[in-house]
Amino acid sequence: MTNRQLFLNHVGQTSEAPLALEIVRAEGCKLFDIDGKEYIDLIGGISVCHVGHRHPAVIAAIKKQLDDYLHIMVYGELVQSPQVQYATLLTQHLPASLNSVFFTASGSEATEGAMKLAKRSQNRTQIISFKNSYHGSTQGALSVMGSEYWQQAFRPLLPDILQMNYNSFEDLDNITERTACVIAETIQAEAGVLVPQKGWLKALRKKCDETGTLLVLDEIQCGFGRNGTLWAFEQFEVVPDILLLGKALGGGMPLGAFVADKKIMDSFTHDPVLGHINTFGGHPVCCAAGMAACKVLLDEKLIETVKEKEELFISLLHHSKIKAVRSRGLMMAVEFEDFEMNKKVIDALLQDSGRLERPDSYVFTDWFLFAANCLRIVPPLTISEEEITEACNKIIEVMDTL
Repeated sequence: MTNRQLFLNHVGQTSEAPLALEIVRAEGCKLFDIDGKEYIDLIGGISVCHVGHRHPAVIAAIKKQLDDYLHIMVYGELVQSPQVQYATLLTQHLPASLNSVFFTASGSEATEGAMKLAKRSQNRTQIISFKNSYHGSTQGALSVMGSEYWQQAFRPLLPDILQMNYNSFEDLDNITERTACVIAETIQAEAGVLVPQKGWLKALRKKCDETGTLLVLDEIQCGFGRNGTLWAFEQFEVVPDILLLGKALGGGMPLGAFVADKKIMDSFTHDPVLGHINTFGGHPVCCAAGMAACKVLLDEKLIETVKEKEELFISLLHHSKIKAVRSRGLMMAVEFEDFEMNKKVIDALLQDSGRLERPDSYVFTDWFLFAANCLRIVPPLTISEEEITEACNKIIEVMDTL
């Protein structure tokens, strides 16, 4: 049997029709499949590979750590250099109140930890989230997901969850003295790149302060320079009480984290002791890889190139079938009339076509959970102008054939 058949038979599936491309190599902003096809990768593992696939510095850090040790003990009990050094690097580039990092193995686990921390430290039970939000698929994270479509098959979920409308000033009145935390994406990714309107995040911060509620900002997708600053919240002049990180945090390796003030984080140390534990959280190899990728991001000044690359994408993505292009840095949503048109474009980008100027040019992308009519563009920040131009030309040529 082929690997594709084995994949369908023995690997747990997430849909009835997976793309099932067999990728054998990835490098920079390119993917290579078993048939020798080369794809420009416009999603980078969905905001994971922000410094590109297999950056030499990341590979070197992984190899070095392999020679030292792999897993040695449940997170938090032993001093492990990669965890300590990476946590220190992160806090050096965060506001002073975000000084304690709790590493997990994924973004979903970061959400779970933050929810527990808010309830424990505030001694409250209500958690507020927003419609069309995505914070992961585990039981707690699913409870604050902003769509009944994904929730309905798994109820009952966590109690005392309230959902508000993102960008609604009126809804902020729902935050009260019994609210443990409000969890929001700084920029709603799966909603199709929905940016907070002027003053809304400040009003949210103010309401949380007035009611003693913790503000949790989810930058699992939009952190690490994706939106043109190291952290998206910098653009809105607010500081969260808890910050959620994941995806790019590991430089291509599985890693998540929630970050808070040590006074809040220490709530987990007593009543009960081991209030939150994680076997593989902050795996030393993952922390070594993530720290190397973060240093590349900072040292190579990749964030400074984001705006220019965003503008190049926007200048090239003009077509009668495109209804709008929403963007904040290199997080972009290309909107079509409906999902059917979007899916045709996505599928055609993976196919040969003799009608195209470059029939051997392929582009890998997908759609958004809460905006299925929008094509996702979240490439590695290292993508070149030539790769942007080639990818956009392919998108336009494909639309001309549909």
